[in-house]
Amino acid sequence: MKKTIVLLVAVLLTVGCKTSQNQSDSTELKELVSIMQGHYSSEKQALADKDYYNISLRMTPIWKSKGNYLFVEQAIFDKQDKPYRVRIYKVSQRGNEFISEIYTLKDEKAWIGKWATPEVYDQLTEADIELKSGCEVVLKRTGKNRFEGATGDKTCPSELRGASWANSKVTVTENTIHSWDQGFDKDGKQVWGATKGGYEFIKI
Repeated sequence: MKKTIVLLVAVLLTVGCKTSQNQSDSTELKELVSIMQGHYSSEKQALADKDYYNISLRMTPIWKSKGNYLFVEQAIFDKQDKPYRVRIYKVSQRGNEFISEIYTLKDEKAWIGKWATPEVYDQLTEADIELKSGCEVVLKRTGKNRFEGATGDKTCPSELRGASWANSKVTVTENTIHSWDQGFDKDGKQVWGATKGGYEFIKI
């Protein structure tokens, strides 16, 4: 009888610890998704350094019933109707790491500019998107409202401008996103992306 009680207490303690950890993880995941979403601009950086463009970055939450998804548009600020990058990010948690998976859209032009009425994205299905395998960004929480991470080493294939692979380094805070995207050829020579450092996006 005593052994049974001891085992029962041990099980309850284990379950309690797991529940507490899951609740903590859930809170941190919500924190990350909350601070990621919004409209950003690199205008301040562009005004200070002519080597950087004024870029618009929009991240709009979609598919809330399915998980944490963000519809992402990146464009020259004066040409937001013609974004050069359209993606969907799926943000999830794995232990103490946060994974931002990247998806492309098979017909991205049909969905550009719908951020003003995000319910339209409910018409999108998983058959309309495709995972960029190996291009996920793995982040860690380094402080309140601060997450830092990067893609894996040479795991994200790229054919843009003669590249063989791409790399991204990202820092997310409450009101900023610092993102450094670079493309490298098979010999490790950089062929696209900023050379001096990443783009500094400030939430509008």
